[in-house]
Amino acid sequence: MSQENEHVQCLIIGSGPAGYTAAIYAARADLKPIMYTGMQAGGQLTQTTDVENFPGYPQGIMGPEMMEDFRKQAERFGTDIRFGYISSVDFSSTPHKVVVDEIKTITADTVIIATGATAKWLGLPSEQQYNGFGVSACAVCDGFFFKGQDVAIVGAGDTAAEEATYLAKLCKTVHLLVRRDEFRASKTMVARVLATPNIIVHYNTETQEILGNGKNVTAVKVLNNKTGEETDIAVEGFFVAIGHKPNTDIFKGQLDMDETGYLLTKPGSTLTNAEGVFACGDVQDMYYRQAVTAAGSGCMAALDAERYLAAKEHPVEA
Repeated sequence: MSQENEHVQCLIIGSGPAGYTAAIYAARADLKPIMYTGMQAGGQLTQTTDVENFPGYPQGIMGPEMMEDFRKQAERFGTDIRFGYISSVDFSSTPHKVVVDEIKTITADTVIIATGATAKWLGLPSEQQYNGFGVSACAVCDGFFFKGQDVAIVGAGDTAAEEATYLAKLCKTVHLLVRRDEFRASKTMVARVLATPNIIVHYNTETQEILGNGKNVTAVKVLNNKTGEETDIAVEGFFVAIGHKPNTDIFKGQLDMDETGYLLTKPGSTLTNAEGVFACGDVQDMYYRQAVTAAGSGCMAALDAERYLAAKEHPVEA
């Protein structure tokens, strides 16, 4: 790769639904966007099997295939898609400076951040073995596949409580595994869980292993950390709801973020605290975290970037 500096109008960091949608809109606006995919081109959806809740795919689609469609559409309009990672940024002045793969410096008039978030996992080998075959980190995405079946979900916060009540509407029984003797969730969410008859709460319970037949999940082995008793709970699905980590470490000290690392944007927009820097998708959305909402905010980011550049080129005099 050339070590010479390069200047671009619009740099997009990240390549999930938010990044690719931003690229499509930016390219159509003739911003000549350059995208760096990161180490996982396509984002979280490349690790997802069936996607059935994204509009326009009536028969559903595999996550990697869907991201390939997004990529082709972005390239069709002229997006320059490059494999690589951003190793450092400097948003203190304009144009912004971004270093790629620790060797190449790019200056950009606008930067769209779509680096997403990564689900936190328990770290069990069986968790990855059955990921997409009974194991999921998104009840809203995958709960439908377990309609009328028994499932387990691990977590103790608001996300776990919310996803447990969501699953309870679809599944026969929901086993909620709580590691301590109490929830971390709000009182309102706890009350909602306890009032749902087909949610069984297992306190002081740790997941030891996810069991399966080599193809699909069949049970989860749990340990009561007070009594030391091990039990196998028969389930067809296992959901992890212990949180997500936004991929924002590189932006610390550069952009405003909340206590958990999600980028803060101005309400109703994708504007960050840095002029000409926009954030979209799961990197700034800890609430919805859906492919379709990420894509929508990617559209917003490209429009915000286009309007920012237009205002710079044709300033309105007071």
